[in-house]
Amino acid sequence: MRKLATIFALSFFMLTAQAQAPGGQPGGKPGAPGGGQRQAPPSIGRAYGKVTDSTGQPIQATAVVLKSTVDPSTKKKKLVLLKGMDTKANGEFDFEDLPIVAQLVVRISATGYKTQDVPFSIMPAQAAAAPAPAGQSGGNPMGNLPSFEKDLGIVKLNLDVAQLAAATVTGKTPPMKLELDKKVFNVAQNIVSAGGTGVDVMRNVPSVNVDIDGNVTLRGSTPTIFIDGRPTTLTLDEIPADAIESVEVMTNPSAKYDASGGGAGILNIILKKNRKQGYNGSLSAGFDSHGAPNALAGLNLRQGKINFTLNALYNGLDSKTVGNTDRYSYLPEVDNANIIDTTHLLQGDVQRNKGHFNFEQIGADWFVSNKTTLSAAYIRVDGSFKPADVSQIRADTLSYLGNSTTYSDRFANSNRTFHVNGGQAGMKHTFDKKGEEWTADFSYFGVNADLSSLYTTNYFSGQPGTSIAATTYQRTEGTAAPHFYTIQTDYTNPLSDKTKLEAGLRASIQHLSNYNETDTLNAKNEFVNDQLVLSDYNSDNQVYAAYVNFTSGIKNFGYAIGLRAESSRYTGNLVNTGQTFKNTYPVSLFPSIFLSQKFKHDQELQLSVTRKINRPSFFQLIPYTDYSDSLNITRGNPDLVPEFTYNSELSYMKTWPHNNTLLFSAYYKYTSNLITRYQDSGTNPAGKSVLINTYENANNAYTVGGELTSTNTLTKWWDITLNINVYNGHINTKNLNEPSQPALWSYFGKFNSNFKLPWNVTIQLTAIYQSKTNLPVNTNQNQFGPPNSTTQSSSQGYIKPFGGIDLAVKKTFLKNQAASITASMSDIFRTRWSDQYSTSEFFAQEYDRLKDPQLFRLVFAYRFGKMDLNLFKRKDMNSSGMQDAGGAMQQ
Repeated sequence: MRKLATIFALSFFMLTAQAQAPGGQPGGKPGAPGGGQRQAPPSIGRAYGKVTDSTGQPIQATAVVLKSTVDPSTKKKKLVLLKGMDTKANGEFDFEDLPIVAQLVVRISATGYKTQDVPFSIMPAQAAAAPAPAGQSGGNPMGNLPSFEKDLGIVKLNLDVAQLAAATVTGKTPPMKLELDKKVFNVAQNIVSAGGTGVDVMRNVPSVNVDIDGNVTLRGSTPTIFIDGRPTTLTLDEIPADAIESVEVMTNPSAKYDASGGGAGILNIILKKNRKQGYNGSLSAGFDSHGAPNALAGLNLRQGKINFTLNALYNGLDSKTVGNTDRYSYLPEVDNANIIDTTHLLQGDVQRNKGHFNFEQIGADWFVSNKTTLSAAYIRVDGSFKPADVSQIRADTLSYLGNSTTYSDRFANSNRTFHVNGGQAGMKHTFDKKGEEWTADFSYFGVNADLSSLYTTNYFSGQPGTSIAATTYQRTEGTAAPHFYTIQTDYTNPLSDKTKLEAGLRASIQHLSNYNETDTLNAKNEFVNDQLVLSDYNSDNQVYAAYVNFTSGIKNFGYAIGLRAESSRYTGNLVNTGQTFKNTYPVSLFPSIFLSQKFKHDQELQLSVTRKINRPSFFQLIPYTDYSDSLNITRGNPDLVPEFTYNSELSYMKTWPHNNTLLFSAYYKYTSNLITRYQDSGTNPAGKSVLINTYENANNAYTVGGELTSTNTLTKWWDITLNINVYNGHINTKNLNEPSQPALWSYFGKFNSNFKLPWNVTIQLTAIYQSKTNLPVNTNQNQFGPPNSTTQSSSQGYIKPFGGIDLAVKKTFLKNQAASITASMSDIFRTRWSDQYSTSEFFAQEYDRLKDPQLFRLVFAYRFGKMDLNLFKRKDMNSSGMQDAGGAMQQ
């Protein structure tokens, strides 16, 4: 009915215009006698077409802009931009709401092809219809109505140069985009990580370093992980790589984001979400050389005001890690501290971790009106893993009572399961003023995890392989249930073209319950609980914040000034001891300043300064000694105070045509009262000397460095990305009566190269290199439960140099290149060894490991759909008796 009303109105307009035109002057002229003022033609036209290369293959993501040949304000001939869009995967484009009876031009341009202009106009014409049989009127009682659509047909683009005629050239999203407070890296085209997890994705993101255990650091610190802008309990190895669209790297977040985290930065993972009209989806399946399968199914549907997204993924795991430990421990005798007992431990480990996890995501958007959108999403992750570790141990003890050597084999068999539930609900409302909007969001992430392990240790009477003198059995069982709740609302008010005011409120609540017990098999063949290593606690952490951010600019100079206020409090309970701990941190202010100056020739300079805080966690504060891991005994320190960090960063960016960019950043970070690990000797309940890992506030620490990121399109078939970070860090621990760790200059490099060959083949090579660097401080911050570590922890030490190369090949085929096969191999030269050396007053240790070298992975993927359901709606209208009226609205 709405379309029919539009046609009636247009018919009335045309009849009126003809009635006003005097004879001899069709249409009349402004100012002519009897002519009157000409009315502007309505914008109800439609133009569509398809872009292909010279062979007829569609070209996707081609820039198509629509221009008018007459400036509507001056009525002079001049090309004026009206609209723009990119072609779909099948090369099609479609413009609606176009002015009729006007001279228009479509300009089509794509990298590697000659630009082509297509002039046209949409003139009302009678829709063609079959003549009615004698004695009958047509199917439409109103007769044939005019059509306001223009089929531009197939537009073929010719290559700009003769060479590489066989190569497929398609447009794509730039690999890196620089914004005022973050860098956005498009990882959807990353083929090395196909079939992997978020850990594999991060290995290819500039600025990010990933160790052998999947722990991520950003300029030497552990960043906060967000999913779609909200905190999450998911770890990177629980997020499928194929579900990630892009990664936002915030090395110095503004006042709009949490001040917590000590300035370590934020990695915001943006999941794939398609809002194009119609339906589309993808299917993939694969396996790796260890026999672990992976599979994905995704579907997106949008019609009218509803957008629906569904993703389901399965990822199998069968990893293998080998390692060696060489440690000397120096512990004083309990009765005489002047006598030092020396223990030398040699340990070889082989670990296999088999299991799988499922990832399901469902989301919906309801476009209530042109100004209001409601969104909701649900994420479910279920995982089950069975790690098995075999250790061969030799322990030499040198004591004033005599020397001794023992040999043993330890078998650790574990079963770990987890269930993650996450939900997000949001509302976005835009106002009449352009850019003014209000959003409100709620998110929840909760985990229920269970871990059980059985440790069997065989002690030999002599060398390994001789008779077993004794066997011990130890069983550990634990549960962890962290829950994160976040409520946030934001408001943006553009005061002028360059000035806007942002404000928001945020509440973040975290609840954690954790239980771990250790049982030992006694002489009666019964497992008896050891109360000394029982760990049962729960905690609540609440952070409340408000921020305001003012952004403006003068010509090419822009600035953003923000202020964030945060307060927090936590409570913790040790259930097994009945102890309760509380702490409240008053309101603190965290300003941020961002300055930006744009220069000629696409150059930009940015300066940012922020203040951040890192509050001690419940684990770091409770004065409870955890003996559950005899090799990593921990105790909190209730005297810890928060650490404050001041970040400053200066960045320069230069952009050239064809997605060539150069970004250089110099940064400095100063932290007062740095929370660092500290080792002390003590005595366990059995009266034996042990090392105890605790936490202390160091005087201060600093990090200074420079980072270069470059993306270059060298030819139409070859592009590269290079990232180099040179840095120096120092921790001042003079207040702890121990020598400060020496400052060490280090560098980290990451290189990514993409080759586009004929026959629709793409090759991607990724290489990384880490020079000798100091051990990171405060790792495993997001770990729940005991660390389950087999090594001592210390801020004193370094990581030896290491590097690695990954390679992937992708072949696309079928119509519209809808199908693909990707083959990849990680660490193809087996060089990604993690070799760490750490030392303190009480021990010296070297620990090396290698995980899953030369892992081969093969993945098949197929894309389907991407059809506009509005076409079906037009066809349905034709077949419902409105043939001629519908014909005016279809192709």
